[in-house]
Amino acid sequence: MATYKLLATAAMGLESIVASEVKEMGYETQTENGKVFFEGDERDIAKTNLWLRTADRIKVIAGEFDAFTFDELFEKTKAIEWEKFLPVDAEFPVQGKSVKSTLHSVPNCQSIVKKAIVERLKKAYHRNSFLDESGPRFKIEVSILKDKVQLSIDTSGAGLHKRGYRLDQGEAPLKETLAAALVKLSRWTPDRPFVDPFCGSGTIVIEAAMIGQNIAPGYNREFDSEKWPWIGEAIWKEVREQAEEMENYDQPLNILGTDIDHNMVKIAEQNAREAGFGDIIQFQQRQVKDFATTEENGVIIGNPPYGERIGEIEVIEEMIKDMGNVFSKHLTWSVYILSSMARFESLYGQPATKKRKLFNGFIRTDLFQFWGERSKK
Repeated sequence: MATYKLLATAAMGLESIVASEVKEMGYETQTENGKVFFEGDERDIAKTNLWLRTADRIKVIAGEFDAFTFDELFEKTKAIEWEKFLPVDAEFPVQGKSVKSTLHSVPNCQSIVKKAIVERLKKAYHRNSFLDESGPRFKIEVSILKDKVQLSIDTSGAGLHKRGYRLDQGEAPLKETLAAALVKLSRWTPDRPFVDPFCGSGTIVIEAAMIGQNIAPGYNREFDSEKWPWIGEAIWKEVREQAEEMENYDQPLNILGTDIDHNMVKIAEQNAREAGFGDIIQFQQRQVKDFATTEENGVIIGNPPYGERIGEIEVIEEMIKDMGNVFSKHLTWSVYILSSMARFESLYGQPATKKRKLFNGFIRTDLFQFWGERSKK
């Protein structure tokens, strides 16, 4: 097998979490803004696509070089051995971005890269006519930052947040990758109770259940690289079979999702059934102020409505006060709330143990963390 330079892309603020996941899988990493680099072979491409919970995509770096003119971009792109990656019938759309670079016209850069790859493949495959692009898809990105060009091939296809279980959603759904990151940041373990009091379509509780039973997040979906001839179906089959062997369906879980909206509770139940957790995750219609439990050492993770979803700011402020009042009664519970409210701590009634800046899409938020006391049990 060959060794490739691989890239796990990450949403803003999640780079360290993605890097931690990649390291846990046994790879050495280098991290930049939105990017975690590591090396691996064909099997590693399949494994990381199947198992990384917080990354957006896995890409193969095909080439890197400096380019200040379109001629340079064309010739250096053409010099890459594209035939090692792309079969003669490959479909290879090219998309691009350019930041602080001499070659600032993205459409021109895309067109030149496409033309250079076509010329390379026609020569390699002894073709005089056009390439029909009727085969497997290889999405290529030309990324230029300060005149440094990076050419990559997307191995994932649809973003890794597309797990395949979300049949329906509300108005402002949390991305599955961010939901998984919240669970990982809480350091929840499957022997502890878990509650999402604003469960919406159920994303956070479903991601927690997948973590709790060690189920690969990509088990229920397809990837572009499954159809690539140089990876092959045998490798993907092997990696999927290994993932099945690692699943722990016998692990009991105590997971509850509640929401004030009974329609969202129904949607969450449907999504949980699709994910295979219909009998494992419990759902209830409930206001946050009605939260009550006799259990200890639990974890609460919530993404309550922001101002965009409830028109009246006073309603949100009252809800945060309710949270502080009810959650503070449960000293051994740890609480993690994602919110864009700048006054969150004063409304909640106590300072957070820790805050972490995160982006929910393009919305700047903080993860307010209130660590519970460990019970003496």
